Amino acid sequence: METNFKSGFISIIGRPNVGKSTFMNKVIGQKIAIMSDKPQTTRNKIQGVLTEKDAQMVFIDTPGIHKPKHRLGDFMVKVAEDTLNEVDAILFMINAQEGYGRGDQYIIDRLQQVNRPVFLVINKIDLIHPDDLFAMIAEYKERYDFKEIIPISALEGNNVDRLLEVVKGYLPEGPQYYPEDQVTDHPERFVISELIREKVLHLTKEEIPHSIAVVIENIEERESEKVLIQATVVTERKSQKGILIGKQGSMLKKIGQDARKDIEALLGSKVYLELWVKVKKDWRNRQNQLHEYGFRSDEY
Repeated sequence: METNFKSGFISIIGRPNVGKSTFMNKVIGQKIAIMSDKPQTTRNKIQGVLTEKDAQMVFIDTPGIHKPKHRLGDFMVKVAEDTLNEVDAILFMINAQEGYGRGDQYIIDRLQQVNRPVFLVINKIDLIHPDDLFAMIAEYKERYDFKEIIPISALEGNNVDRLLEVVKGYLPEGPQYYPEDQVTDHPERFVISELIREKVLHLTKEEIPHSIAVVIENIEERESEKVLIQATVVTERKSQKGILIGKQGSMLKKIGQDARKDIEALLGSKVYLELWVKVKKDWRNRQNQLHEYGFRSDEY
């Protein structure tokens, strides 16, 4: 007898840098979310789609919930909080190395208003001693009535399959929302800009903060079956422009080379990538600039 098909939307929330994007990419099996050791790198909801024979799970990797410092921060937090009552289940992810912190209480206070099953996912268990887990689980149990508490390592893949099975058990019967070969609902243009932004954050380390955006100016297929992509990296200060370009253009060239590999894997074709750098002072606090660079609250 056939099992009834289940489907649902699952929000992944947590403090910045707990491994939400790493988890998403592990589950989906390819890179759709940007990974960086800098917190607050995810700016929009990224929907990753996992289709199995008996279920379809649509994951929403929200920006980390944090106290905002500028308009972009306000937008990121609002996006994260708005998803909580629209989904079928919530994964509250924490970093096993850090344990309970004030930022977690900020999120738990918001979860008290939510009428959805919430699972505590303790990530990065490969980085702590197993004995340290018990006290951590006990502390979180006191603070919120979680449906289940599941320790995992998103990077290593430990216990991820069990987490998926547990969550699936709480999903309602429903339709298949997306074709089975579709892994994200974001247009390729958005994913490409995120892949470029990831390389900027990775290669510039502490020198370039979050004050960058990547705008895709043009994508076109060439006769040689190469895809031409032209993109602009927008930053807030002239000094950052110099760092991004590097000596004789060396940094921008390296960013382009690294990003091109990921974009070619995404598109399945050869890519010719052209990058420019522009300075737009204080763009994160300007509403029109936020809209121009894709941060439209009505779209996400």
